[in-house]
Amino acid sequence: MDNSMDNMLDMYLFETNTLLEQLDGVLLNAEKSKVFTLDDVNEIFRIMHTIKGSSAMMEFSTLMTTAHKIEDLFFLIRDHGVDSFDETCSEAEHHELFDLVFNAIDFMRSEIEKIENAEPLTDNIDSNIEKINAFVNKITAHFEQTGETSDAETPKTAETTVSEQKNLPDNSPYFIHIFFDEGCGMENLRAFMLVTALHDACPEFTFYPSDIETNSDSMHEIVDNGFYIGFANDDLVEKAIGIIKGQNNIQTYEVIANAPDEPELAAVEVEKPVAEPAVAQPTQAQPKKEETKKPAPKPAPQKQDAAAHQNKQSLISVNLSKLDNLMAIVGEIVITESMVTSCPELSGLKLDSFTKSARQLRKLTDELQDIVMSIRMVPISGVFQKMNRIVRDMSQKLNKPTELVIIGEDTEVDKAIVDCIGDPIMHIVRNSMDHGIEEDVSERTAFGKSEKAKITLSAEHTGSEVIISIIDDGKGINPEAVLAKAQRNGLLTKPESEYSKKEILNLLMLPGFSTNEEVTEYSGRGVGMDVVKKNVEKVGGVVSITSEVGEGTCTTLKIPLTMAIVDGMEIAVGNSIFTIPINNIRQSFKVSSDEIIRNVNNTEVIKRMDEFYPVIRLHELYNLETDITNVEDGIIIWVESGDKSYCLFVDELLGEQQVVVKPLPSYLNSFNIKNSGVAGCTILGDGNISIILDVLNLYTSAHHIN
Repeated sequence: MDNSMDNMLDMYLFETNTLLEQLDGVLLNAEKSKVFTLDDVNEIFRIMHTIKGSSAMMEFSTLMTTAHKIEDLFFLIRDHGVDSFDETCSEAEHHELFDLVFNAIDFMRSEIEKIENAEPLTDNIDSNIEKINAFVNKITAHFEQTGETSDAETPKTAETTVSEQKNLPDNSPYFIHIFFDEGCGMENLRAFMLVTALHDACPEFTFYPSDIETNSDSMHEIVDNGFYIGFANDDLVEKAIGIIKGQNNIQTYEVIANAPDEPELAAVEVEKPVAEPAVAQPTQAQPKKEETKKPAPKPAPQKQDAAAHQNKQSLISVNLSKLDNLMAIVGEIVITESMVTSCPELSGLKLDSFTKSARQLRKLTDELQDIVMSIRMVPISGVFQKMNRIVRDMSQKLNKPTELVIIGEDTEVDKAIVDCIGDPIMHIVRNSMDHGIEEDVSERTAFGKSEKAKITLSAEHTGSEVIISIIDDGKGINPEAVLAKAQRNGLLTKPESEYSKKEILNLLMLPGFSTNEEVTEYSGRGVGMDVVKKNVEKVGGVVSITSEVGEGTCTTLKIPLTMAIVDGMEIAVGNSIFTIPINNIRQSFKVSSDEIIRNVNNTEVIKRMDEFYPVIRLHELYNLETDITNVEDGIIIWVESGDKSYCLFVDELLGEQQVVVKPLPSYLNSFNIKNSGVAGCTILGDGNISIILDVLNLYTSAHHIN
């Protein structure tokens, strides 16, 4: 596949996925209100019409056929009237319609996924089509019983009459004759995209050639004779011109008045035989009107260079790989700026001009970094809205009436992180539905709860992190049952009496906690939670669980805004330099020897704010040579990550530095180096390499050694 086809496929996949998400939202809102509005039906029809056309152009027949059948279904509903459909169909048939369309969406998503993975599409979709056809026949019978006739059967006389005098496609009062840029290619697809763009502004118009959606040979017709769009009045023409100016690859357009009494205005020659035009966005067909004299049109056919008057577009789509490359270059600029300003040869020199320029360079570098990071930021709403569908389907399947409440969906996170946390959030929501919400309504009412359960998804910014919470008002988690099961599975590392409630709930995220047996004594959130924890930690986040029996459970994800560039504190241990992310540091302080307490297993702890925290000597953990072994000579750094809070003993603090996180070479994965507390590395201003510490895994590593 050449580059142009790759670009078309990327555009098709992006557009279709976006439309399917919009369709999900329309259907879910309509199902909540238990009625379709005319706007809902029009929107569903438009989405399916677009998917049908673009799928036909890409020759994805299964997607085209499915979308075409759903389009026919909603055209039938709109044609007979939405109110008539609501009145003639029962509640069960309404429910059947929603299930039918949701199943069609699921099928199209599965086909899209196959396209993305370069897998062959489904060969046989007869069963899906038969279900849609059966439902169409059912509601058609209802309409016939009420004595209604479909306007779709009314001959489209006004739209299909050929104007032989003018040699134009039909007798529309006005036409816009369009030619695309020479050699731009795929003119029929560009014509279809233009027709789609005109739908909202112009409720009804005709276009010719009429088979641009399904016939790739129509591009030759457009190249030779241009593309015609017919309108009923000059107001629609003005609206259309505004949209045409904003389209790409349009060389010229010409307004043609098709008035019998103004023959001089019809100056277009079309040698091809005239065919029946397509009617875009068909509405209820109008009866044929008596021929009347057309009002005088606006002056003259006028050819304009559309490219010279194109409106500026406020949004563009950019391939994520290009943004990744841009971020990598910005990272190199940050490193180079640090190298320039920290050059050892400049040490001790008083260079006022250089210092001033260096400050300006740092300011511009920071601004460039902020802009690039903001480009990569996307709202988390895309992930949150998908949960609506999961809650809806599981609520019906498990017979657990549940409402999903979404808070803070406009919160923005790095695109790479959003892609990684979608599956963990989905898994937690499924666990809330499957195991958290009570099996029977009577269990809820016994605790004074409403019969309808509630799951709340919330997101908020806190400095450089995003806090995502998944809260349900279900039965909660029984700590005693969790502890007992962990004991049976051999997962406990110390006596049961020494486990705090927080530690017990964290046992749910241990590998091997869950079994295949059905869990009935507690909510069973251990099912796959170790995978959730692993995926969240992969993007530098942490997971924590809180719960009260009978009140519900809250799972919290703390996610960094980005993983590429972080503010870090450089520390020295012997001849080695390490970097600790600033977000993980609570305090740094000097201590005396009598403040260090040794407990029974000969490990060191220190008291801070009425709590005792373990002390980890970094030189002992990594076997580094250093002359500073007395706590009074070094410095203590109090760090925290997730549910772990402890103190590090290091030689000295070197200062704060913005660093670019560089991934470790893949061959180091075999040494399990990440579990030793190493998150990555960075290049310092003097060219040396500094290891970036993973505060959470560093504690785990030290704990295992001890």
